[in-house]
Parts: sequence; C-alpha cells; structure tokens
Amino acid sequence: MRTRLFGIGEYRHWQTSRPPPRDSRNIDSQGCLGPLHGYGILLRIQQISGERLEIPQGSFYIALYRIEHTGWLKGEWGESENNRRAKFCQLTPAGSQQLRSETEKWPQMTDVVNAILRATPAQL
Repeated sequence: MRTRLFGIGEYRHWQTSRPPPRDSRNIDSQGCLGPLHGYGILLRIQQISGERLEIPQGSFYIALYRIEHTGWLKGEWGESENNRRAKFCQLTPAGSQQLRSETEKWPQMTDVVNAILRATPAQL
C-alpha cells in the first residue's frame, strides 16, 4: 500500500507490491531521525516507509513550522551537505513525549478508520 498525503489528515492509497514496514513507529526511540534539516527529514520519512509515504513539501514545511511553534521541535540554522543554509530540527523532550502519546493512540485511530471504511450502507 502506498500512501500520499495531500494535506494534514487527507490521504489516498495506491496498491504496490511492497510489504509493510516491520515497525516504523519507533523512529524517535531508535534515533533514526536525529538532527536533520527539513528536506532531510522528508527524505528520511520516505526512506523509512519504503517509499510508500509521500508528503508534499508545502504541507510538510507548514507542519514543521507548526510543530516547532508548539515547542515539540527545536530548530537551529546551519549549513547542509550542499553548503546551503538550512534549518536543522530535532525533537525536544516535550516533542518526544508527544510522539510517545500519539504512538500509543495510533492503534485506536486505525481501528476507527477501519470501522469507517468497512461500514456497509445498512450501518450508515
């Protein structure tokens, strides 16, 4: 299954032959993201998802901005591997706590979405 996000909370699916990831929910606890610049984070998410999750840059940068302004991300300006000015982001302790909280809620959310998608006309 390939998922492309079109905006916050919006998604569409395409079938692919790739199997689902073994466990991509523990990204932060494994330190896979570390401090990366915005585009690096975007590429890392796509890599971890096996190219099944595509996030448009415009939506992604808006989300990064909002997350930083909630105090869940800390951004510092630096130089990228291409010698360009880039903002490097890392989860704050509050951001790590929020990620753990959201990760714990994820199975409930998938149950809700599955119930909606499997609903028959008689149930509606």
